[in-house]
Amino acid sequence: MDVSQALRQRRSVRAFTPQVPGAALVQQLMEDAALAASGGNMQPWRVAALAGAPLQALLAEVARTPAQEDAALLSYPPDLWEPYRMRRFANGEDLYRTLGIPREDKPARLRQLAKNAELFGAPVGVFVFIDARMGYPQWMDVGIYLQSFMLRAVEEGLATCAQGFWRRYSPLVQQHLGMPQDYRLACGLALGYEDVSAPINTLRTSREPFAEWGGLQGFE
Repeated sequence: MDVSQALRQRRSVRAFTPQVPGAALVQQLMEDAALAASGGNMQPWRVAALAGAPLQALLAEVARTPAQEDAALLSYPPDLWEPYRMRRFANGEDLYRTLGIPREDKPARLRQLAKNAELFGAPVGVFVFIDARMGYPQWMDVGIYLQSFMLRAVEEGLATCAQGFWRRYSPLVQQHLGMPQDYRLACGLALGYEDVSAPINTLRTSREPFAEWGGLQGFE
């Protein structure tokens, strides 16, 4: 598989089989992703992968702990404006449509939303932290690390779902994993093998055409 194939195959998967990827494979993904570009080669990330009993202990603790209610931890700005509002709205409607959940069925939508706290049933949780003293450029480094990890996972036949949701539990996850106090959780990542029979995994998101966001100048 080449990079362009991995880019086209990567997507957010929200239902997994119970099969657990081997520890050596998960570590290799983590190490390969650390080859990501990093400004000044500072590599501001720390990464932990959990499976089995340690992961279940964390999920159980999350289930009985209220999430932090802080707008700065949310995955999207409040009161989104166009064209971003409509893109997010369409994505949500398409996702719930795969499950046959109508817009007016709020309880069913909330039950699906709650599966974020279960890593969508993934057998491995990967948690990426950043030194809290770092700024916006270093957060970009973490994003490049995540993309590198997800593309390598595709190459190995694995599926992922990046979850900003976990930032709302940053202190709990940080304490559970024994991370230094000066680190904060940047992103959680569900990792495993896709359940190809799950209707939610039929979702395919679109991308805006190049003319909407790109440009070329000075080319012959």
